[in-house]
Amino acid sequence: MTLAPVFNLLSGLLLALGLLFWFAGSWPLLGKASYLTKLHYLGVADTLGSALMLLGLLLRFNREWPLLLLALLSLVVWNTIFGYVLAVCSQARPRS
Repeated sequence: MTLAPVFNLLSGLLLALGLLFWFAGSWPLLGKASYLTKLHYLGVADTLGSALMLLGLLLRFNREWPLLLLALLSLVVWNTIFGYVLAVCSQARPRS
């Protein structure tokens, strides 16, 4: 018995779930929440959605695991740092 059909099904599920997170994170941009709240929702949903998609691709193309794991690590680190930098830069600084 081969596990290829199970991996393909799980891969498709992870890819679809990642796409769902992308759309769910983009939806609050249309609301009236503050800039930082929108940034938080978008950053979390984008990172989680992209990570799920990379895991789905990892199951589908398992020979490319070093490149996909590097992309996953880079995505998690850089999206987190970039969101933090944007949030800090958006704060008003007191004038001296």
